[in-house]
Amino acid sequence: MKRGIKDYGMLMLKGIAMGAADVVPGVSGGTVAFIVGIYEELINSIKSINPTNLKLLFSLRIAEFWKAINANFLLALVSGIAISIFSLAKLITYLLENEPVLVWAFFFGLVLSSTYFVAKTITQWDWKTYLFFVIGTVGAYFITVATPTETPNNLFFIFLCGAIAICAMILPGISGSFILVLLGKYFYIMSAVKSLDIVVMLVFICGAFIGITSFSNVLSFLLRRFHNTTIATLAGFMLGSLNKVWPWKETVETYVDSHGHIKPLVEENILPNTLLWEGIGLMLFGFILVYVLEKISQKK
Repeated sequence: MKRGIKDYGMLMLKGIAMGAADVVPGVSGGTVAFIVGIYEELINSIKSINPTNLKLLFSLRIAEFWKAINANFLLALVSGIAISIFSLAKLITYLLENEPVLVWAFFFGLVLSSTYFVAKTITQWDWKTYLFFVIGTVGAYFITVATPTETPNNLFFIFLCGAIAICAMILPGISGSFILVLLGKYFYIMSAVKSLDIVVMLVFICGAFIGITSFSNVLSFLLRRFHNTTIATLAGFMLGSLNKVWPWKETVETYVDSHGHIKPLVEENILPNTLLWEGIGLMLFGFILVYVLEKISQKK
């Protein structure tokens, strides 16, 4: 696909949106990729980083390698994601700690609207698509109610966390950040980003690279061969994840972080008890935002 400077600028903005979503435990960057219409190109571009194309790199056939992996697309997107994560990490964690209802309300509307528009891309609904939609919904729900665990901080486990979390990050509805919460490493990794702990970040990134290049091949195959059932499963993931992004929660269990601060570990959903109209307003804003982006995408 031929793109100009303006197109790559837009791709970077889409990457910034994906990065912002990935920072929030409960919202997936894959959901944003679906919203902005780059999901399948992203999966296929990642899949193209394979042994065959890596041989081009090692043979110093740089231009051929660059074109083969759609590197301009990936570079613009990854740059946006990196900018977002490093610039928004402190802001997002601050807002989640101080204005959680408003943050979750916005993302609830975003994910709900996204579920509808993703499901609309299914060309034929039959018993298989309905079945996989239900499987995706139930699977995502049970992931969101799983209890976080205490885990080691050694580098091998950080590598595994990177490999597992990145797979979730490219699945709409399954949040890589929330998987890190379940693995007991969300605040540890966020702390490493904020303090620029190079060793931890590099090990995590290496695990993420191995995980995403392996998993993208599986996902690309499923999208190519079983498009409707795969999309139905992904839409189910998004619907099931709404349990996690419900704005009004009550803390059931807490833990003390390395700085001596008390943090929520296990939360349960409750009926709205504060900021009702503000929350509803941000839900509607998130829903309408996806609707507008979808209409713009259709015109293009």
